[in-house]
Amino acid sequence: MTVPLSRPAIPVLEAGMPAPDFTLQATPDQNITLSELRGAPVVIAFYPADWSPVCGDELGLFNAALAELRRLGAQLIAISVDSAWSHTAYATQRKLHFPLLSDFEPKGEVARSYGVYRAKEGVCERALFVLDGNGIVRWAYVSPITVNPGVDGILGALEQMNNSTQQDTP
Repeated sequence: MTVPLSRPAIPVLEAGMPAPDFTLQATPDQNITLSELRGAPVVIAFYPADWSPVCGDELGLFNAALAELRRLGAQLIAISVDSAWSHTAYATQRKLHFPLLSDFEPKGEVARSYGVYRAKEGVCERALFVLDGNGIVRWAYVSPITVNPGVDGILGALEQMNNSTQQDTP
């Protein structure tokens, strides 16, 4: 008998909703607060775990797309429930050039606030959020946990945001 995997207890944030603020460890001695990133789009990538094959492929793809994300004015942060020490070792080994934030203690608190914590497994969903410069969710996607969602959806959402901003400018 197959036991279904757990889903988040609260609904996943959707476009138009404000993103909950948070402060998480980026390194053992450095924190990042989401509200301090306001003024530019932010891409938040929740992922299940450091050192897993799909996560490695996904984060590697995001790393390869950093120049394009920055061209579109966006900052990228990734979040899992692994410790800041694990993130530091993982980012160094994988040569990642964006912050990996630790939702370690209380475990999964930020992921829960976004509706993407899998309590039964104790990990985050594989979820993507694109926020505008005011911290409003403009695009959200939860991928099956075993599937790398790629960057096309993120890039499309950022391009659409940039196009609508240009159209709003007189």
